[in-house]
Amino acid sequence: MTINYILQQLVNGLALGSIYALLAIGLTMVYGILRLINFAHGDLMMLGAYVSSIFISATVVPILLAVLIPTLLIAVMGLIVERTAYKPLRGAPEVAMLITSLGVSRLIQNSTVLALSPQPRAFSLPGDLTKTVNVGGIRFTQLDVLTFLLVIVLMVLLTLYINRSKTGMAMRASSENLQAARLIGINVNWAIGAAFVLGSALAGTAGFLWASRYGIIDPFMGFLPGVKAFVAAVIGGIGSIRGAVVGGVLLGVAEIGFVGFLPPEFSGYRDAFVFSLLLIVLLVRPNGLFGASEVERA
Repeated sequence: MTINYILQQLVNGLALGSIYALLAIGLTMVYGILRLINFAHGDLMMLGAYVSSIFISATVVPILLAVLIPTLLIAVMGLIVERTAYKPLRGAPEVAMLITSLGVSRLIQNSTVLALSPQPRAFSLPGDLTKTVNVGGIRFTQLDVLTFLLVIVLMVLLTLYINRSKTGMAMRASSENLQAARLIGINVNWAIGAAFVLGSALAGTAGFLWASRYGIIDPFMGFLPGVKAFVAAVIGGIGSIRGAVVGGVLLGVAEIGFVGFLPPEFSGYRDAFVFSLLLIVLLVRPNGLFGASEVERA
């Protein structure tokens, strides 16, 4: 095991963790306000991959538009899901919304199967983005670099947006106490809708990046990455964008390291390792790495 091999696994982990981080940011914003584990979040990622595939197949569409248009469409889709499935249940027991999110997830998956096909399909990108760069024996693609930089930029921009804009402050107030936010005149519907729009847009972008990384898409591809992204959000601390990014990157590096540094027969247990890591972190830091306790929030 050489230094180059270790660095290569670190690079691979950063690339995977950056995608987890994009998903985790959206999940942590929604959970922070509604206390909802949105199992349909990963399926929005899947839809983003399929819509991107359609636009990329149309060679007349520039690659930038083939990413931006699906992102906007998935953002609208996320708002529709919130208004039709979750808003009527606001105030109901949390378990009702949890079960509803599972139902929405299955609905999206099976609708995609009926509308398209249950069979996996190839996802290909222009050669420039998938071109491998070799630096000192460490190989990565231009898309890996863009993914990591995108996550850092989005983390900074979203942090500024939530801390300084009126909508962001409304989202923060709603996450502290939804009922109190209503009483002081905050448009809670607007704040929740903004969280779903932003989170769904990030899921759509993550879908494009995930499909680009693995080169294949199918109607059930989003569920497990969505669950792992929630694990990343919990590790980082629910409600913290910085925590979601750090948790996603740590999870990606740990998952790749588990596969890369242990014997091949252990690779089938990578998902079990992810959830074991969650348990270990919660035993040491019950609120996650950057999460605030309920007393601190009060």
